Amino acid sequence: MKKTTTRLADGRELIYYDLRDGAVRDERDHRPLDPVATASEIRHDRLLGDSVAIASHRQARTYHPPADECPLCPSRDGRLSEIPAPDYDVAVFENRFPSLAGDSGRCEVVCFTPDHDASFADLSEEQAALVLEAWTDRTAELSQLPGVEQVFCFENRGAEIGVTLGHPHGQIYAYPFITPRTERMLTSLAAHREATGGNLFDDTVADELADGRRIVLEGEHWVVFVPYAAHWPYEVHLYPKRRVPDLLALDEAARTEFPQIYLEVLRRFDRIFAGRDGGKEQGASRGARAAGAARTPYIAAWHQAPLRAGRREDFALHLELFTIRRTSGKLKFLAGSESGMNVFINDVPPEAAAERLREVASE
Repeated sequence: MKKTTTRLADGRELIYYDLRDGAVRDERDHRPLDPVATASEIRHDRLLGDSVAIASHRQARTYHPPADECPLCPSRDGRLSEIPAPDYDVAVFENRFPSLAGDSGRCEVVCFTPDHDASFADLSEEQAALVLEAWTDRTAELSQLPGVEQVFCFENRGAEIGVTLGHPHGQIYAYPFITPRTERMLTSLAAHREATGGNLFDDTVADELADGRRIVLEGEHWVVFVPYAAHWPYEVHLYPKRRVPDLLALDEAARTEFPQIYLEVLRRFDRIFAGRDGGKEQGASRGARAAGAARTPYIAAWHQAPLRAGRREDFALHLELFTIRRTSGKLKFLAGSESGMNVFINDVPPEAAAERLREVASE
């Protein structure tokens, strides 16, 4: 991997990650950009004890542009984008419309491929491994910023999720606090250790392996399962079998196997609503996929240990992947119980979801 760091016309950082050591990234950003003006503010909710980012400047962000005006495509044929190069492997840059900025953290955009009509599931194992390297490198760099307490790498895919740019990409948030979800995990982790002397993450993975009904895929170094109390109709968790606190701590064997496992899981997600035998998706042309056929909307979220306050080496790095689609043509909406009381109601039994994800395995 070769890493090249440069600056955009308004001063934001841009980083290229290339598969070839000989790649040269000396293109300049010739756009007449005004300096980035943000109004990000973190406010603490005294009643719930969590934090809310107020970011009014995001109202002006780019919203569903046509494909020929996509800001995440390479700069070609006289059209200038966020990425000045005419081609790239993986590119990361500071978000022009960040939810978090300055003392309130930082937001970055990760472009997985220059191909506007592709998706992460279309990447080769080599390309997916490069994205993993980019996630790891950005976690290391952002962890050094003053005030950052947690780094969150994630991907939103699909208009149903609320994605406003169709190009395959993800984001990285560097939070100035520990997120509420992580705080709850840390509380459960401590309580389990106090009660049993064991590690909650290790015991959860061991229990799923012993039960077997919710296992979707198992490799030598990773295991994928639908959790016992899944919140979403189709939700899987990916764990390295050797517990590590964050992406930086993954060993070479786990890094090598991850693209194989993750790409297979993503492709199964694209097949679960494509007919009982998955044939519709397997037989679909690239053109049909480009038009969005059978693509399942999802959120993929890396959970890493906090950096300083609350840092726990017994935390387990894992990736949670879920879709808001509950069956073909129907979405799972967060209504009164979920949004009002944070009590989820799942219409699909986790065992049935796991069985379906096993049925659509690649041949």
